[in-house]
Amino acid sequence: MDYKKSKAPVTTVTRDLTVLDDQAGNIYRAVVIAGKRANQISIEIKEELNRKLEEFANYSDNLEEVFENREQIEISRFYERMPKSTLIALEEFEEEQIYIRNPETE
Repeated sequence: MDYKKSKAPVTTVTRDLTVLDDQAGNIYRAVVIAGKRANQISIEIKEELNRKLEEFANYSDNLEEVFENREQIEISRFYERMPKSTLIALEEFEEEQIYIRNPETE
């Protein structure tokens, strides 16, 4: 999924717990599902950011030279402004875009 086009809010939003409870059958199960999905999203975003920033890596031994790259700063700022992974996961959960597999019922 393209997280850059996510409609998730950037700030914290009060959620209706009954909606989460109805979808998962249990509020605690809903929290676990959203938490696991948030971890997956966080890992994917971090890997993508590391790949982009590796282009700007400077492997020199001189600590006095610090290079300020404008593109690198803009990429970092973009990822800082993105919604947090928990907000994206909750948005996906509310829109029922997450596939949930329960081994106990299978």
